Amino acid sequence: MSANLVGSERAPARDRAAAATLTEERRAALFHEQRSLLFGLAYRMLGSAADAEDMLQDAYLRWQQTSIESIVSPRAFLVTVVSRLCINLLQSARVRRETYTGQWLPEPLATPVEATDTSDESLSMAFLLMLQRLSTPERIVFLLREVLDYPHAEIARIIGESEVYCRQILRRARQHVSRARARFAPTHTLHAKVLAQFQTVVAGGELQPLLALLAEDAVLYSDGGGKGPALPVPIVGAAKVARGILGAQRKLVPKTLTTKLMRVNGQPALVSFLKARTYSVLLLDLADGRIRNIYIISNPDKLTHVA
Repeated sequence: MSANLVGSERAPARDRAAAATLTEERRAALFHEQRSLLFGLAYRMLGSAADAEDMLQDAYLRWQQTSIESIVSPRAFLVTVVSRLCINLLQSARVRRETYTGQWLPEPLATPVEATDTSDESLSMAFLLMLQRLSTPERIVFLLREVLDYPHAEIARIIGESEVYCRQILRRARQHVSRARARFAPTHTLHAKVLAQFQTVVAGGELQPLLALLAEDAVLYSDGGGKGPALPVPIVGAAKVARGILGAQRKLVPKTLTTKLMRVNGQPALVSFLKARTYSVLLLDLADGRIRNIYIISNPDKLTHVA
């Protein structure tokens, strides 16, 4: 990757004017204006809200320390900085995950309840997990193009590669994503309905009603990080998943848990609390109205952004 962090030469005139007259106060305000965009990019890249916050802190330091004369577009500059910081971190993140205890899942993030009946697929646990399976170049190119709608020429400048290379990477990423995606994205209403049914049948403890909700090739993923209850490997197949869920409900789940329906990663989720402390987050991934994947995160280090 090129070390040049200067933004696009095609930046809007208002960006160029802003960069030329930056005061410290205005510099901070411009960064704040882009904060949501930058956090969303970093979070999707890394699958960790904590790491995304670290990337934004590092980006802000570079933003403060860089001569304003070299910045053509504040937005382009900051997206470039955060993109490259994430790319650099992913090398060490891969090493950390190799030594991670048990299964690794992205960190859940509480999101505002919206009036719309649609969910942001690019924030869903299934989508984030799919992104983690892409190579680093595929992930950043896919996000910049498909989620942030950046033109190919701008993406090439950001990652310091040719436009032809970026198009090739995007083509491969789209192929991986199309194979992993469900045939349709469920509405918020359907998602909430299935989640409520799931909660009811699990509380009832009967196998057959739970099997009726599961896709035949359902998978159960659980991430405890060695600090919370979890399975060492995913469970595959409806029958095994159903028995695993019901067995854990009887043997591992504290009887004093309280559970709330919340919006996490843009989707309905079951968030459990033990003595006012967040204990676990459960999310579902649906395909054709049935549960294809179940994600349970109980690592306390990953629950700080779900209150």
